[in-house]
Amino acid sequence: MVALVLLGDQMSNAYQAAQLSQGIFAPRSVTVADLFAGALVPAFALVGLYLVYLLAVAALRPKSAPALPADPRAPRGLPLAWRLINVLIAPILLILAVLGSVLAGIATPTEAASVGAVGAILLAAAKLGPTGCAGVLVPVLARTTQITSMIFLILIGATLFSLVFRGLGGDDLVQRALSNLPGGVAGAVVAVMIAMFLLGFVMDAFEIIFVVVPIVAPALLKMPGVDPVWLAVMMALNLQTSYMHPPLGPTLFFLRGVAPAEITTRHMYVGIIPFVLIQLVALVVLWFAPGLATALPRKLYGG
Repeated sequence: MVALVLLGDQMSNAYQAAQLSQGIFAPRSVTVADLFAGALVPAFALVGLYLVYLLAVAALRPKSAPALPADPRAPRGLPLAWRLINVLIAPILLILAVLGSVLAGIATPTEAASVGAVGAILLAAAKLGPTGCAGVLVPVLARTTQITSMIFLILIGATLFSLVFRGLGGDDLVQRALSNLPGGVAGAVVAVMIAMFLLGFVMDAFEIIFVVVPIVAPALLKMPGVDPVWLAVMMALNLQTSYMHPPLGPTLFFLRGVAPAEITTRHMYVGIIPFVLIQLVALVVLWFAPGLATALPRKLYGG
C-alpha cells in the first residue's frame, strides 16, 4: 500500500509532465485512488496463483505441508475455520475501512492513513487494555519516526539527483534511448521492466520509485498506447519482487527473525524462488491483459 501511494505521486507528476511536453496544457491526472482500484484485481489474481501453487505442492508432496497440530488452548467443538475467521475479522474490517474510504472518494490517502492508525490503536486498546496499548504505542511511534525520516532523506537525495539529471539533458537522452529500442513501445516497456527487476537486487523499492520512475515514466507515457494506471500497476508488481529476492529483500529478513533455527537462510533463498517466478508470471499476464488493471478504475471513476 505504501509503495502504491509513493508510486501514485511520482506517476501523477510524470503523466502531467508527459502531457505538457506534448502541448496539452490542461493535463489529466492519475490519482492514488486510481492505482488502488487498478491494483485490486491483479492483487487478487496474484493471491489466486499463490493458492494454486500451495495446493499443488500439498497434493504432490504432502510431507511438505503437514496438518497443524491441535491447539490445547482452543475451545473444544469450535471449528478451525470459525476460529480463523474470528481472528481475521478485525484486521479485515480495518483494511476495508482504509481502502474503502479511498476508493469511495471519502478520504485522501493521508486521511485514510489516519483512519488506519486510529483503528489500529483502538484494536490494540481493546485487545491489550489501555496500559498494554500504551506500552506498545511508544516503540511503534519511535519506529514510525525512523522510517519516515529515512524516506524523507531518500526523497531529498532522489529529488536532487533528478534535478541534476534533468538539468544536464538526461530526460532527452532517456527519451531517445527508449524510442530507438527494437520493438517500439513494447521494447521500451520491456527494457524498463527488466531494468527495474535487476535494480531490485541492489536497490530498495523506495529508492527505485524516487530515482528511476521520475526518469523513465515521462518518456514511456509519451509513447502511444501506454496507460498510466496500467504502467504504474506493472511497476508496482515488478517492485514487489524486490521485497522477496536477495540480498536486500526485507521479507527474507522478517522471516529470518521469526523462523526456527533449523530453517537456514539458504532454505529461504531457495524457497522464495517459486514465489518470485509466480510474480513474474502475473506480470506477463498483466502485460497481455491490461484490462485487469484499467477496467475497475474506469468503472469507478470514468475516463
